[in-house]
Amino acid sequence: MPAPFVRAAEVLDEAVRRRVFPGATAEVGDTSGPAWQYATGRLAYDGPSPPATLDTLYDLASLTKVVCTTTLVMRLVEEPGELALETPLSALSGEWRGDDRKSVTVRDVLAHASGLPAWLPLYERHTGRPAFERAIGRTPLAYAPRSASVYSDLGFMLLGFVLEDLAGEGLAGQFRRLDAADLAFGASPADLWRTAPTQRDDWRGRLLRGEVDDRNASALGGVAGHAGLFGTSPGVGAFARRVLRALAGDAGALGVSPRTVRAFTSRAGIPGSSRALGWDTMLPTSSCGTRLSPRAFGHTGFTGTSLWIDPDRGLYGVLLANRVHPAAGDPADILAVRQAFHDALAP
Repeated sequence: MPAPFVRAAEVLDEAVRRRVFPGATAEVGDTSGPAWQYATGRLAYDGPSPPATLDTLYDLASLTKVVCTTTLVMRLVEEPGELALETPLSALSGEWRGDDRKSVTVRDVLAHASGLPAWLPLYERHTGRPAFERAIGRTPLAYAPRSASVYSDLGFMLLGFVLEDLAGEGLAGQFRRLDAADLAFGASPADLWRTAPTQRDDWRGRLLRGEVDDRNASALGGVAGHAGLFGTSPGVGAFARRVLRALAGDAGALGVSPRTVRAFTSRAGIPGSSRALGWDTMLPTSSCGTRLSPRAFGHTGFTGTSLWIDPDRGLYGVLLANRVHPAAGDPADILAVRQAFHDALAP
């Protein structure tokens, strides 16, 4: 095994020993396929839990934002007359009202620069799309649009609603048409045996396995623009290869041109922000570590998942874990693991 992969495996094995997560799977590769795949630990801490394997399904959490929502937006902006990045959100959602927000565009929402706060416990008072859309549309803005970037689940919920309206189809159906193997919203009953559990959730009164960990996404039926996808590391790796191939000029890989992928994975120019459109970009202090190339882009998920793609190295790295099982620990622990993992891949 090449030295970088030996070190990456050591990082993950040590994290299991320190109980950062009960288990994890990883895949590293390039456009030609996986170069390294790895699984360590178990699905859960208690009982006769099976070992983590490359078939283990994880709650991808906010990887949904880039794997599903951002990808669907990319495809639509290439269709004449379908969607433009500069389209005002008020033209797409009748609930988005008010002089303070009338200038907010699709681009602003993708760049997390819409003015919306990061998060609200909407699930406590609302269920279903109409109630959520109305509540988000009336939420006071936390800052002037485009003056800053505040990572916001709320904006991506709205993007999910917009996509449903434009396509006349739910997000789950639209995502299925992307033909992304081993990636889907939720986990079927037949797949629960290979699904890693997340939290013991007091709100739902049970250990979560195969249903979305995010409470707002749960109140939306488990399918939302910000969370809800489940998948395996080979499944996420296959998606990453499609992104790399699209960047290399293969328009059929993802259904979008290299120009569009570059536009979405380049910094959006918001003051003090590393955010691109949907994606995040390389910062030495972020989850990607210190050694990926400046053009690297990626995303993380609250449950313990991450995907980083480095077009200059022609490399992607997938790390899936359930660090929130049976309860979310110190976020500094998973950050340190992610940084060490990615640093091992790019010595």
